[in-house]
Amino acid sequence: MSTIPVELKYSKSHEWVRIDGDIATIGITDHAQEELGDVVYVELPEAGRMLSHDDIFGTVESVKAVSELYSPVSGEVLEVNDTLSGSESTLNESPYENGWMIKVRLKDAAEVEALLTADGYKTEIGE
Repeated sequence: MSTIPVELKYSKSHEWVRIDGDIATIGITDHAQEELGDVVYVELPEAGRMLSHDDIFGTVESVKAVSELYSPVSGEVLEVNDTLSGSESTLNESPYENGWMIKVRLKDAAEVEALLTADGYKTEIGE
């Protein structure tokens, strides 16, 4: 059974969002990393890139598959977790803490309200 922190918001494409003021920290869910298996490569955008809701912002490659990452919110990429390059296993070990991927300045806070709650995400993944 996946870990699904109640304080986060979730997308149907298995990204999580932590909101702090107008900054959204984004990563992949515990369920997503379990489905992927051992992560071997992560491709993330450059800081400064503008994202729209549902834009592809990167990819995660595992021993099983390559998966695209979709932005759950619109805004400017402020920071990228460069520590994931070379230590991709962090996504498997700590998807909600050390395994965060990008930080985005929210363009439209209303988009956050459209995301799933922890309970909604549990229903989405059948838990």
